[in-house]
Amino acid sequence: MNLSKIVVDTSVIINGQLISQIESGTIRNIEIIIPQAVFDELQSQASTKKEQGFVGLEKIKTLKKISQEFGLTVSVLGTHPSNDDIQYAHKGRIDAIITDLAKQNDAILYTSDNVQHLVAQAEGVDTVYLKSEIKKEDLEFLKFFDSETMSVHLKENQQPLGKKGMPGTFTLTTLSDEILTRDYLEMISSQILDAANASDDNTIEISKTGASVIQQGDYRIAITHPPFSESFEITIVHPIVKLSLSDYEISEELMARFSDRAEGIVISGSPGSGKSTLASGLANYYHSQGKIVKTFESPRDLQVDSGITQYSKLDGSFDNTADILLLVRPDYTIFDEVRRREDFRTFADLRLTGVGMVGVVHANSPLDAIQRFIGKIELGIIPNVLDTVVFVKNGKIEKVYDLELKVKVPSGMTESDLARPVIEIRNFEDNALEHEIYTFGEENVIVPVGKKTEKIGIEKLAEDKVRETFKRYDPQAQVEIQSENRVKVMVDEQYIPSIIGRGGSNINEIEKSLKVHIDVVPKDYHESSGITNDLPFTFSESKTSLLLTVSREYTSMHADIYVNDKYVTSVRIGKKGQIKIPKRSETARTLMKLASSQNEIQIFLKDF
Repeated sequence: MNLSKIVVDTSVIINGQLISQIESGTIRNIEIIIPQAVFDELQSQASTKKEQGFVGLEKIKTLKKISQEFGLTVSVLGTHPSNDDIQYAHKGRIDAIITDLAKQNDAILYTSDNVQHLVAQAEGVDTVYLKSEIKKEDLEFLKFFDSETMSVHLKENQQPLGKKGMPGTFTLTTLSDEILTRDYLEMISSQILDAANASDDNTIEISKTGASVIQQGDYRIAITHPPFSESFEITIVHPIVKLSLSDYEISEELMARFSDRAEGIVISGSPGSGKSTLASGLANYYHSQGKIVKTFESPRDLQVDSGITQYSKLDGSFDNTADILLLVRPDYTIFDEVRRREDFRTFADLRLTGVGMVGVVHANSPLDAIQRFIGKIELGIIPNVLDTVVFVKNGKIEKVYDLELKVKVPSGMTESDLARPVIEIRNFEDNALEHEIYTFGEENVIVPVGKKTEKIGIEKLAEDKVRETFKRYDPQAQVEIQSENRVKVMVDEQYIPSIIGRGGSNINEIEKSLKVHIDVVPKDYHESSGITNDLPFTFSESKTSLLLTVSREYTSMHADIYVNDKYVTSVRIGKKGQIKIPKRSETARTLMKLASSQNEIQIFLKDF
């Protein structure tokens, strides 16, 4: 082209297409006009340590260096953009300034921005659209990868390093004896950014002061430099395996859980453990079952089937993405990397709307993954948001937890504790209760639950000692340790008078001797007494007491309280048929420990 003047915009400078056209001989003996607005924009980006700014300024430097060789004149024309121009740059104000400059100088506008190209055509300005073209095989960083390389770590003044192997079993290897220079890393960075601007498949996911994250095909690239990091560094991560669920050791029960019930799944594990690989496998499995599957990712690096749409943040927030997601009606959503507080809330909101959710959470244990939800969403709705927690280690499923909400007395409570909402955490494989989550005071706590074992040691000796004492009265006496200083002894009713003694003198002596409080009760009193019907009652609580209310006709009578046919205590029915049991009493603790619902409590009248 024998042109007199051309005007270039930011896009065609940064992606290197202008220099490529010059070096190929397409552009010769012309004046290249760089708008002052373009120069200011690149300078502003470089001042805030954004990679695109440095790349653009380097390209202008190269352009001026080769200009004489190809008979070019390079000039900067136009006015500096105003504050309003900068403020509305995202709405096309800077692009309009560039187009106007081309019109004023009777020049052809060169751009790699399709919108800029179309607008210039609409305004009658001659324009050339140079689509970015970068060959993947020309990228320098690819030489560091082979089939076993998971990630490459390039740092200024250091040797290149790579992680080779499989998730959890990798080794850190020196890839070359060459010391990496800053110029070399800047060249690699420039290539990466050029490629990111060249194809819709490559995206700049994050661009901050001193840091950029680019997703280039299936390579995730993080570039950092001062002031964010003390030196220039490029980290490139590449997945080397793509697994389906059939590649994991999954029991039939767990597979059925994934297929039929689990719709609030959290996959947890440490970095590099294989969490995202399992999440990709689940996504592809649900897609193969005829489900509509979407993903939430930033950056978008899950290896999923082409029929699965991958969403990123909309206007910088997954909340905005969620608004769109609900309109497309997915069956399952894979939420990769749930980290920030708002991510947990978005995950919970989507799950409660009925969307099946699979979340990926960084955690050293499955309990840590659950703990990260506590405080971000209400404790009581956690089991509705999470029903299955999967912990991945070394690329394998190591543990699976099942969560369920119950109202009960937490295991191992003291006298003053009462029934409350408790989240039970059970091992999915054997249904064993391992942990409980509940409110203790003003704190939400996760408490381990020990397995029940046979009585041994001091407790067994104490029980035997008490039993030997009462065998003198009833050879079939039964003993139950209630607490450290309380024992219940069950004997045949005919032996109770001799055990109690006149005025309670005998039982007092026994208590002094054994140094414990002893409750002497008849065995199966309500059955042997001929009373077969228990009293109907209602259960309620006051601030200080548990209230069992029977009919008023039983006022002032005496009754026995049982839970699942086990004797608890004898009481006197008060005014208006109320039985008041102080919450801080041993009786209340025992009652709430044994009974998980009102239906397990029975009240029998004493037959005096």
